[in-house]
Amino acid sequence: MAEFDGKVALITGTSGIARATLLRLAAAGAAVLACGIDEAANAGLLAAAAGLRAVVVRADVADPGAVAGAVQAAVDAFGGLDIIVNAAAIHPFGTVEQTDPAGWARAMAVNVGSIHLTGHYGVPQLRRRGGGAIVNVASVQGHACQQGVAAYAASKGAIHALTRAMALDHAADGIRVNSVSPGSVRTPMLAHAARRFDGEDADLDAVFARWGAAHPLGRIGEPEEVAEMIAFLAGPRGSFCTGADFRVDGGLTAGIGVR
Repeated sequence: MAEFDGKVALITGTSGIARATLLRLAAAGAAVLACGIDEAANAGLLAAAAGLRAVVVRADVADPGAVAGAVQAAVDAFGGLDIIVNAAAIHPFGTVEQTDPAGWARAMAVNVGSIHLTGHYGVPQLRRRGGGAIVNVASVQGHACQQGVAAYAASKGAIHALTRAMALDHAADGIRVNSVSPGSVRTPMLAHAARRFDGEDADLDAVFARWGAAHPLGRIGEPEEVAEMIAFLAGPRGSFCTGADFRVDGGLTAGIGVR
């Protein structure tokens, strides 16, 4: 019997870590619905998941109606809901001075508000199944951050606090809530950052190698490595884990910048 046979998962986001997570859970027997706003990423994920029990729908995860619809779509398609993985995010750059109110609000709505929405509409569904697991994708930037990422770092720090609050609030429902904090991972978001700092014609492999050197393991991570941690936390192997953050960062935050 596969690890996730009979389980139903909802994932926000359809590229990078979200994509890898859908493929990991579905390959282990889960029925998965993923939702995102990027039509190209949605289509690519649906094609990659051919032959698996997977549905991909378009949804703005900052929109309450869209998230409510995605939760209901998962229940309608697969009969219930057991797992929620909140992986959707945007990564604005700028200081608080450079970030306008609309940009700040959007970052909070997508990165943190979407977790509130999937919980608001999804927790009752998990409770009906006798419990479940929620995994929130945070970031090392919520622990220690670079310059010029005020909104992103604030949103990821908020995810750590929200994860603890949700874990305490819903432990009696049999719902475990944890977060993962990746370091630099080979995703479209990281590629966007590389082009921002090194130009549109940047050699991504060279940039990723340079950034990877900052991690004690000497490289950036792969989405599948983060998905593996998410699968651990979402399944029975993580049955005594709740309210915690798990860093998948190649040792990036283990040291200090002094040599």
